[in-house]
Amino acid sequence: MLTLSILGFLAERPLHAYELRRRISDLIGHNRPLSDGALYPAIARLRKAGHVERRAEPGDSAPLRQVLRITPAGRAELLRRLSEPKETEITDGGSFFTLLAFLSQVPDPERQAAVLQRRLDFLARPGSFFTRSGAPVRIKEEEDRYRRGMLIMARAAQRAERAWLSEMLEELRGADAAVEPRS
Repeated sequence: MLTLSILGFLAERPLHAYELRRRISDLIGHNRPLSDGALYPAIARLRKAGHVERRAEPGDSAPLRQVLRITPAGRAELLRRLSEPKETEITDGGSFFTLLAFLSQVPDPERQAAVLQRRLDFLARPGSFFTRSGAPVRIKEEEDRYRRGMLIMARAAQRAERAWLSEMLEELRGADAAVEPRS
């Protein structure tokens, strides 16, 4: 998701690597700090692939600074990644939120809707943090109060996400379109 974040933020505007790091850190949160040891090699790979370029520009009151820009090839790669996300980018909440942060870059509402529909379909599948005999544990069945709390919070968040996804799909497809999860 680091590559997607780099391309996504640079698609919005050119950035100095320090600004880019701050924006990515803000997006992924304090629970997963972004190290220079991850960022700079990722930028180097994107430069080598021709997706990002670096140019020296005058600073506000300082010497020249290196600014990163997305290239046309990088923009095409960003749109491909956003339009055709991997299954894990749909099923993992953090990865999906990173994808969602840049989905507006996709100009085609139908392609945006297809991504949202995949997430809604995933959320319609039975699931839980805990299982017994391969079946998801229901809130009422969980004896441990902290695990029950986890289930209550996760289910509430999932209901809110499904409602938002349905609302967005309705908006993207028009009010007449059905937004029920597909089986």
